Amino acid sequence: MQMLTEQDAGRDVDLREYGLVPASPGTIPALVDDRAQRALNNLVRLAASLCGVPYGVVNIITSSHQLQVAASGIDAGICSREDSMCATVFMGPGTTVVRDASQDPRFAANPFVTGEIADVRFYASVPLKTSTGLVLGSLCVFSTEAALPTPDQIDLLEVLAQQAVELFELQHRTLQLNDALAELRRSNAMLAEFAGRVSHDLRTPLTTILGYVELAEDDPGIAPDHPSMEYLGLIASGGRRMLGTLDDVLDYSRTDGSLNRERVSLLAVTAEAAQDLGVDLGLGSGILCEDAELFADRAQLRTLVQNLLANAMNYRSPQRALEVAVTAGTCPRGVTVHVADNGKGILAADRERALQPLVRLNRPGDGPGTGLGLATCRRIAQSHGGELTISETPGGGTTVSVHFPAGS
Repeated sequence: MQMLTEQDAGRDVDLREYGLVPASPGTIPALVDDRAQRALNNLVRLAASLCGVPYGVVNIITSSHQLQVAASGIDAGICSREDSMCATVFMGPGTTVVRDASQDPRFAANPFVTGEIADVRFYASVPLKTSTGLVLGSLCVFSTEAALPTPDQIDLLEVLAQQAVELFELQHRTLQLNDALAELRRSNAMLAEFAGRVSHDLRTPLTTILGYVELAEDDPGIAPDHPSMEYLGLIASGGRRMLGTLDDVLDYSRTDGSLNRERVSLLAVTAEAAQDLGVDLGLGSGILCEDAELFADRAQLRTLVQNLLANAMNYRSPQRALEVAVTAGTCPRGVTVHVADNGKGILAADRERALQPLVRLNRPGDGPGTGLGLATCRRIAQSHGGELTISETPGGGTTVSVHFPAGS
C-alpha cells in the first residue's frame, strides 16, 4: 500500500477545489455543467478516433485512485492508484507514447497489461497540466494491438489534452464563483437580519417618544407661543424623519426574505400604495394606473410601488403639476411594470449610482429621503428573478421599469 505523501495530500486538496474528488467513495465526479461534461466526452472520443484506436479516457489521479471522468469505447471506472498506468508517468515532463506496453519495463507487470484487468499494448498519455502547474491526471488513448501514431497525431492529441484542461479550469472558476456567491448571500442575509432587528428594536422606543411629544404639544398648560413648543416641534420633526428611515431600513432588509407569490392586481396594489401616502388615484392626485395581473409577492409589490410613487411626489418638478402613469406591458416572459413621472428626472450618468443603498443625489430643492427607496425596489425586482431599469420619460421626468417573470 502506498504511503500518502505531503505532495499527494496537497494535490487532493487542489483536486477538491476543481470538483474532481468524489463526494463519496466509489463514485466518479462529473463536471457541474452538463454541457461541459458532454464536451469532455466528445473530446475523448475524438482523441481515440484521431489516433485510430478504440479506447480513450480522461483519468484524474488522486492520492489513492484513478478516476475515469470521461471515456470512449469502455465504461468509465475506478481503480487503485497502484494499478493505474497513467499514475506511473503523469507527473513526467511530457507525453508518453508506448508501441507495446508488454515490452516496456514501466508497464510490463501492470494488471492492465498482463490480462488481469486488460490487455493493453499501444498506450499514449498526455499530462493534464493547469496554468498553475497542477497536474490533474492525463488524457490517454490505448489499444489491445501494438501501434505507433504519427508525430502529427501526437501533436493533435496534446492539443485535445489542453482543451480538456480548459474545461477543468472553467469548472474551477465556476466553483470559485459559486462559493463567493454563497458567501455573499450569507453575508447579506446576516446584514439584513441585523438591520431588521436593530430597526425594529429602535422603532418601539422612538414611537413611544413621539407619542409623549404629541401629548406635550396638546397640553393645555403650555402656551402656544412658549419656547418649549418650538423645541417639541423640532423633536417631533426629527423623530418622524428617524422613524421614516427605520421603516425604509426594515423594508430594505425584508426584500431578501422568502416570497409568497400569488396572482395580484396592479391597480389594487397601486391604490393601496397611494392611500398609504395619503392620496387617491385619479386626476385629483395626478396618479393614474392601468390594471394588469402579476405573479408576485403582494407585500413586496406594494412596497415597490409605494417607493416609486413617493419618489415621484418627492422629486416633482416645480414648473408643472404632478403626473404619474403606472402601466404594464405583457410578453411571454412575464409583465413589465412602468412607473413614469414628469418630475426632475435622473441624468443617465447618475442612474446606476441612484440604485445603490444610502446614495442620494442631493440636488437643490430635493425633499428629504434615506437613499434606500430605489435600492429596495431593485432588491425586490431581483428577489423575483426580474430586473429594474431607469430611463427618461418622454417630455421630461423619470420612468422606472420593473420586469416580473411569468408564473408557472
